[in-house]
Amino acid sequence: MGTRRKSRELTMQMLFQGDLGKQSPAEVQRLFWASVEDVDAETRGFAEDLYRIATTRDEEIDKLIEEHAQNWRLERMPVVDRNLLRASVAEMLGFPNTPAAIIINETLEIGRRYAAPESIHFLNGVLDAIARDLLKKRLA
Repeated sequence: MGTRRKSRELTMQMLFQGDLGKQSPAEVQRLFWASVEDVDAETRGFAEDLYRIATTRDEEIDKLIEEHAQNWRLERMPVVDRNLLRASVAEMLGFPNTPAAIIINETLEIGRRYAAPESIHFLNGVLDAIARDLLKKRLA
């Protein structure tokens, strides 16, 4: 697994932990990194960057997800799906030079490992709609 994919996976796991445990971002980071072994500095650094963006821009990210997930409220989404979306949208917002297609593909690969099989089409559709919307806003 590549460094970036591992970072994305770790970010989703931290978001998942905070979501289920109702923990503050600082508490999540402290507890999460204490339980994870053998993560190199580059992988951890990118995961930390993504997590920071996801937690500091959480309202903006959740609004984008809800606007593009037709007929779905965040609290009704499976926890894994919700946090994969949050991590991916955080990357789209925080690293606009990374092609959306790469972010979406990586998310789907992680989703195949952690989410239900029927979630893959949902994740792809929501992320594609968000990516197109963000691109349109950047070009305006």
